[in-house]
Amino acid sequence: MATAQIWKSSKFTIERTQGKTPGTVIFRLTGPFTARDMHASLSPSALRNTFEPEEDGGQDALHILDLTEVPYMDSAGLGMIVSHYVRCQGRGVRLVAAGVSSRVVQLFELTKVDKFFPRFGTVEDADGASGHDHRK
Repeated sequence: MATAQIWKSSKFTIERTQGKTPGTVIFRLTGPFTARDMHASLSPSALRNTFEPEEDGGQDALHILDLTEVPYMDSAGLGMIVSHYVRCQGRGVRLVAAGVSSRVVQLFELTKVDKFFPRFGTVEDADGASGHDHRK
């Protein structure tokens, strides 16, 4: 007799807040960043719109992906990050990641995504970063 796997995890959420420095936006992700969890929480258009800039942040614009509370992600989550990176590049916005778990770091390294943007140990380290690469 087959046993069903019980999916026990926190609900996926994205919270968008302003950083300390003008032009800095923090995207605080919580829960598994997977297709199942993303689309159970948000519609595809709502998810896409969350990452769209409200305004042009100017030359010093910085987007921080706070992944502190993301235990793991799948290819859909990774795809959202890469898509956001491409949009940021087109607008001259720097993208950094903060608080990345070892499991997510492994995914970034395996797929070579870790080469695209700097990683910081904490959001506080990343917020107000003046263009220096502080990989952790």
